[in-house]
Amino acid sequence: MGRIESNGDALKNRVLGLLSENRIMALATLRADGWPQTTMVGYIHDGLVLYFAISRGSQKLANMTRDRRVSIAMGHQEPDDAGPRGLSLAATVSEVTDASAVRRLNDLIQERYPEQVVFTPPGASIAVMKVLPVVFSLIDPAGGQDGPLLLRVDRSGALTPEAATV
Repeated sequence: MGRIESNGDALKNRVLGLLSENRIMALATLRADGWPQTTMVGYIHDGLVLYFAISRGSQKLANMTRDRRVSIAMGHQEPDDAGPRGLSLAATVSEVTDASAVRRLNDLIQERYPEQVVFTPPGASIAVMKVLPVVFSLIDPAGGQDGPLLLRVDRSGALTPEAATV
């Protein structure tokens, strides 16, 4: 088994790098009947916090209103890579209702992705959602692991590796 890196800043930088390399994620919510529903959504991140927009009439929003727990996966593999690089995470989600927060996110989107459509103001037909990660599973062969590394997120946003990989 590969080494488990203990430097929190280095781990956080690896996670942030993967968040920046991707723009689409698979979002899993729980339907009212208990079955999972997974869909692809675009996202932006601000540090370890992710944001995405969905229709107010969507089943995803109804699911997340009923149960704030979500699971997310993202990643990729280039032809010359040593293996797939990606993240999965368990998180809680809430709606962003503050208009100034949505404006700040729009500025962030325009800075990183000038061609991207911006989020609409709160109260429109679109809900802007905020994802607060609880646990990351990091898959990054270039980082020295031969399997996923489980990372807990504390209240300050620091990442702490678990003793065992998943």
